[in-house]
Amino acid sequence: MVLTEFKTIKGFVLDVDGVLTDGTVQVNERGEQLRTFNIKDGYAMQLAIKKGYPIFVITGGASKGVELRLQGLGVKEIHSRVSDKLSLLKALANAYNLGLDQLMYIGDDIPDFSCMRSVGLAVSPADAVEEIKKISHYISGFNGGKGVVRELIEKVLKVQGNWYEDETIKSI
Repeated sequence: MVLTEFKTIKGFVLDVDGVLTDGTVQVNERGEQLRTFNIKDGYAMQLAIKKGYPIFVITGGASKGVELRLQGLGVKEIHSRVSDKLSLLKALANAYNLGLDQLMYIGDDIPDFSCMRSVGLAVSPADAVEEIKKISHYISGFNGGKGVVRELIEKVLKVQGNWYEDETIKSI
């Protein structure tokens, strides 16, 4: 894929389990579900937000820990327990004056299918289910929770000249 497709992206839509995490859920004795996040994904998300890109998190799951982690990164649009992801996606795009064609959706499983068919750039982790890989414009070399979000945000920001915070790094 030529990275020119990344030039039109103005916002990111992320699933949680299988995208921001590896899809593993640990349950402690109190029944709390624990997930692991990649710190490099977090850096890229913070930088994208700082550069003015909205990040929308839309998940069917619900976890206070996940919400706290995302809020700590500066994500304002965190939507849990969502059964109709596409309707919410359209409402968010409208609220932010974005066309669906200006959004990148990173998804890994069947609940992401309709959203991925509707956006400008549908991408998936390397370990996404086959139905999702078939409709993806780009398949990452990284598995979910292992840097896929970092890879994709970095590609968009680099193509658009927005990746580097420190001017001295640009010369490397």
